[in-house]
Amino acid sequence: MPPKILVICGPTASGKTALAVELARRHNGEVVSADSMQLYRRMDIGTAKPTPEEMGGVPHHMLDVADPEEDFSVARYVDMAARCVDDILSRGRLPILAGGTGLYIDSLLSGRTFAPFQPDSPLRGQLEEQLRREGGAAMLSRLAQVDPDSAARLHPNDEKRIIRALEVYQSTGKTITQHNLETRAIPPRYDALTLALAFEQREDMWSRIDRRVDQMMDQGLVDEVQRLLDSGVPAKCTAMQAIGYKEMAAALLSHGDVSAGAEEVKLRSRQYAKRQLTWFRRNRAARWLLWGREPDFAAALQTSTEYMEEFGLV
Repeated sequence: MPPKILVICGPTASGKTALAVELARRHNGEVVSADSMQLYRRMDIGTAKPTPEEMGGVPHHMLDVADPEEDFSVARYVDMAARCVDDILSRGRLPILAGGTGLYIDSLLSGRTFAPFQPDSPLRGQLEEQLRREGGAAMLSRLAQVDPDSAARLHPNDEKRIIRALEVYQSTGKTITQHNLETRAIPPRYDALTLALAFEQREDMWSRIDRRVDQMMDQGLVDEVQRLLDSGVPAKCTAMQAIGYKEMAAALLSHGDVSAGAEEVKLRSRQYAKRQLTWFRRNRAARWLLWGREPDFAAALQTSTEYMEEFGLV
């Protein structure tokens, strides 16, 4: 049987970190972040990375493990996070996976494996050069000859995935479709109790998101983004596409209005929260904890502990 762990997920600003810390305190746990942006160093305010005070003495893992200039893949996350979880289990403590990046959570729990990936490989460079010369439509047509299923799902403008699918086939001899089918047959790595957080009324979630962005601006989000740009972090790198950084970098580089940028951050954050909810609602086994106008952590702690006892975690 796969080992049991706890997952706390939900949209941005829904109280995941606070609940994870309180449950870790009560049940001898440690938190493993499942946030695709909190893993970057020097990106603290815009990612709402927990402060030492917010961590409350609870060990946190998968924070500050990469530089902003790096491309951090799902495969790399799964490899590193699984080692964290297994270490926590080996010490008789409870791993609490907490975050809002659903792809990271699902990939870690499933035991999914990934085809070899080297962003600076000669093959990758060759394929990118071919794409520049021939265009996405021609490369997609080439993919259709070896992996028609993948090609049918992709658009000619989806250049990264087209290159990735061709790269997998040329480097492994297997199509990415075949690889994905094989990985789905692998037994789950962990048996997870998933607690999903949300608000009963979306207006309350929007309000909480807006307040968080205002707080980020007060804490110095603009200065944080400016420091990253000044240090040479490219505005177009993956980390700087995160909500909050992309909008502020655009405003700073164009000498625009950062207040207007903040309003854009609020809008993008609300849109992202909707997508997160859609993702997490696919998990029919998730136990939902619905907040009123504000989170009620005392009630959530009691309900969560009851679910954990029922699941055999405590």
